Amino acid sequence: MKLLLVRHLWGLDLSQGYQRYIKQWREVGYAALEASLRLVPDATALRKTLRDEGFLWIPQIYSNMQQGGGSVQQHVESLREQIEECVDAKPLFFNAHTGSDHWTLDEAEDCFSAAMEMEREFGISICHETHRSRYLGNPWNTARLLERLPTLKLTGDFSHWVCVAERLLEDAAPVLAAAAAQCHHVHARVGYEQGPQVPDPRDPAWASHLQAHERWWEMAWAAAQARGETTVTLTPEFGPPPYLHTLPFSDTPVSDLQEICNWMAQRQVDHFHSWSQKNSPAPHS
Repeated sequence: MKLLLVRHLWGLDLSQGYQRYIKQWREVGYAALEASLRLVPDATALRKTLRDEGFLWIPQIYSNMQQGGGSVQQHVESLREQIEECVDAKPLFFNAHTGSDHWTLDEAEDCFSAAMEMEREFGISICHETHRSRYLGNPWNTARLLERLPTLKLTGDFSHWVCVAERLLEDAAPVLAAAAAQCHHVHARVGYEQGPQVPDPRDPAWASHLQAHERWWEMAWAAAQARGETTVTLTPEFGPPPYLHTLPFSDTPVSDLQEICNWMAQRQVDHFHSWSQKNSPAPHS
């Protein structure tokens, strides 16, 4: 099984195009880009970069975009519209922010069931992100939904859960195991009890938080290996301010965002290699 690194476009200045970043992305080892056609300044330029540079693509899609509220039908229809805008480019899969945190379990089941039907219709996987403000932003909501839809595919961004629960989920082992079993993509960002992103994951002060997240990512890799996957995907998804902490009054970021993302990417390459060496299936005699 191989690890495929994915580069997000959040926080990058794309007003002058993509070429200024390509060399660095290749040096780090990114093989795919993760971005929404609707949230980049020039969708044509993104498509051209994907085509000309040979990057794979994971479109980000947002049910009811990023507006609060909305009916199940509105959320489902907006997902369909965005999927239809992207299918011609043959995406690797879709990463979706789906549903609303105020829905009932029945409403969530209706929406996610419809999304799973679209998966079958279009022949492309949809991974639903464990993101705040969405139905899956709460670990216990997620566990209840997985009981009804056990084959629902997830994007594991457990930094959100740490923030929402205000703890490192020491009491949520069964929930994490259920989620990891259905985690088909990882967002490798480290959260803490009061926010979805530590100031700098390289700081030893956050070592216990980093190690906890890495244990959860390993659980997702183990599940993928058990499913017989040949590739797993990971996006080091640290974001710009206000996710990235800033100094008071000056609004100066406390760390360099690109350095953090690239450091995490390279760390997870090494981490995955080490994990694989210890967990590779024994050869047949």
